[in-house]
Amino acid sequence: MHDRIKIGVVGVGAIGRNHARIYSESSSAELTAIFDSDSDAASAIAGQYGGRAVGTLEELCELVDAASIATPTSTHRVVGEALLVAGKHVLIEKPIADSAEDAKALVRLAAEQNCILQVGHIERFNPVLGEIEERLTDPRFIEVHRLSPFPNRSTDIGVVLDLMIHDLEIVLHLVKSEVESIDAVGVPVLTAREDIANVRIRFKSGCVANITSSRISPEKMRKLRVFQGDSYLSLDYQEQEGELYWKEGMEIKKQPVSVEKVEPLKRELEAFIDCAIAGRQPAVSGREATAALELAIEITHLIEAGGKPDVSPT
Repeated sequence: MHDRIKIGVVGVGAIGRNHARIYSESSSAELTAIFDSDSDAASAIAGQYGGRAVGTLEELCELVDAASIATPTSTHRVVGEALLVAGKHVLIEKPIADSAEDAKALVRLAAEQNCILQVGHIERFNPVLGEIEERLTDPRFIEVHRLSPFPNRSTDIGVVLDLMIHDLEIVLHLVKSEVESIDAVGVPVLTAREDIANVRIRFKSGCVANITSSRISPEKMRKLRVFQGDSYLSLDYQEQEGELYWKEGMEIKKQPVSVEKVEPLKRELEAFIDCAIAGRQPAVSGREATAALELAIEITHLIEAGGKPDVSPT
């Protein structure tokens, strides 16, 4: 039996406080340190969930073996580097960084330090996704809708880097083929960045993915549909339920997908703790997260260019 791993949380806004809550309930981890640029917020979370509110990242590093980073994306590289240089295992909330260059620097440093680098692409830990993975043989068409009310956070990035990146990472994981072409459109409504976006991605395998994201919808929706030669799977991430359709003769049969409902963030953080203890590579390492980030940045540039690929002379 391993000793409980000592773990910290950097950044205790809406997401970070949930990391602190789940770590405080874990039988494999001990929440030992909280750091936030707002020291009152750090103290409040430490008071609620345990651990010590510390005044610097260096102080946090002295108290932990591993940590979650739930700070603004623009700070991910500098905070991640401070922890990795100190030899700490790191879980960074998505997106991994602001740029592919920063993401790759974190991936390299984690490898050099022999540290786990996991990225918080939470839908990979939604139990409904496992149902698709079990039944998927040859995806031909994928349709994704991710709609949410305006969050009043992450307004420094557009909806592609804020929400769609979840689905980009999953689609890359499911299709496992190189991207052939991208068509993208997006519209700013409440911020200076795109708040609604739609992208159609064609893969070299022949699969096509159509992804729509909005952060100004009156209702929440997180749905994924995958069509392949013999069947069609419809999943609802939010309700954690799904349906399988398949052809039998000239009839379409339908069967509900049974899923044990759990909190995806809890599964994600338990997986991080396990990887940190066992030295095992996570399901969403820095490499997978960097691929999703590069695709999201390319889509963002296409939207900013009016949906046309950049063909200016190099």
